[in-house]
Amino acid sequence: MADRSDELFARARAVIPGGVNSPVRAFRSVGGTPRFVASGAGPHLRDADGKRYVDYVCSWGPLILGHAHPAIVAAAKAAIDRGTTYGAPTEVEVRLAETIRDSYPGVEMVRLVSSGTEAGMSALRLARGATGRAKVVKFAGHYHGHADALLVAGGSGIATFGLPDSPGVTAGATADTIVVPWNEPRALERVFAEIGHDVALVACEPVPANMGVVPPAPGFLAFLRDLTTRHGALLLFDEVMTGFRVARGGVAELSGVTPDLVTFGKVVGGGFPLAAFAGSAAVMSNLAPEGPVYQAGTLSGNPVAVAAGLAQLELLDDAAFKGLDARADRLLAGLADAFAAAGVPVRLPRVQSLFSIFFADGDVADFDGAKAADHARYGAFFRGMLARGHYLPPSGYEALFVSLAHGDDDLDATIAAAHEVAADLPG
Repeated sequence: MADRSDELFARARAVIPGGVNSPVRAFRSVGGTPRFVASGAGPHLRDADGKRYVDYVCSWGPLILGHAHPAIVAAAKAAIDRGTTYGAPTEVEVRLAETIRDSYPGVEMVRLVSSGTEAGMSALRLARGATGRAKVVKFAGHYHGHADALLVAGGSGIATFGLPDSPGVTAGATADTIVVPWNEPRALERVFAEIGHDVALVACEPVPANMGVVPPAPGFLAFLRDLTTRHGALLLFDEVMTGFRVARGGVAELSGVTPDLVTFGKVVGGGFPLAAFAGSAAVMSNLAPEGPVYQAGTLSGNPVAVAAGLAQLELLDDAAFKGLDARADRLLAGLADAFAAAGVPVRLPRVQSLFSIFFADGDVADFDGAKAADHARYGAFFRGMLARGHYLPPSGYEALFVSLAHGDDDLDATIAAAHEVAADLPG
């Protein structure tokens, strides 16, 4: 007898392309039927059949406090009681912008939007408008949303489905986008030697998490800062995944490298659709209505999402980040023991509470290394963990997330399950 998720997936495929509203949810790279979620509470999900899972996706990162945290729920409900949307400015969006400004190095002004894709495409337009230049440099495997100009060697869902780009993106849309390998400074030096005068922006995930977590090599971010400064280009840190998760000031705080522009998402909405791009006043003042670069959005700064995001950010103090790191310590140590006991070669790259599982013999330093990992083995591991009630990202190109709601019992249960599954992985 088919379970409820099977039935819902069959219905969904008749009315939604692929049965999902974001491709990685379809389980194509790991096999099986996606679990349709009925509810979430703390560190747990419950599917349409009532089965409970320990959740390490956490809506792809924003749920640092866990599902349905009382403070966030209360803030959202209070905002809804006042009205769901106005298309006009509110005090709470000013407070959220001030909180972001006061938290992140170099940020003086903030523009709120509704999605990470919108933040990325807007930041790109702003960079071109502010510099008067056309070219943008990005790194293979880094994902900055699905805007046409940035959907080149984008990692994440694209990598999962084996697509280097996407049909529907024209050659003209990407003609000014240059893709270089991550962690290889000489490739970037060659680009700047040839066309540095026309490069508006170098965009990166300072800790890539959309090809799996592949940390920057020591000194690489400082190299990017120096190179762009020397050539008059802007540097963008895409902290949609990492902002307010790896530290209150994101990777800029951890690395001591301050970008010209930064994009946020995920965490700043507290689980609601919200994102932002930000930077110095000199750059951001080019935006309309203050400057000539146009960007707008009816639902930008939505009062419900902003209230939820502000409620979460107010709870993310030093103790919260220490708590996240301690949970990641415990989980990663246990996973490493499980794979070692089974004799399974694995790499567990990590930055603070952000980490990935690569079934690989050697270190993973770039997109080619991520692609070379054994993704079939990851699929087998995913299915074994799912069957035991542990929900991991349904792709080997993604990051795992812990929340402050994960208790020792949850983490230890996951470690015990990993020992069982690792012992049965195909050789």
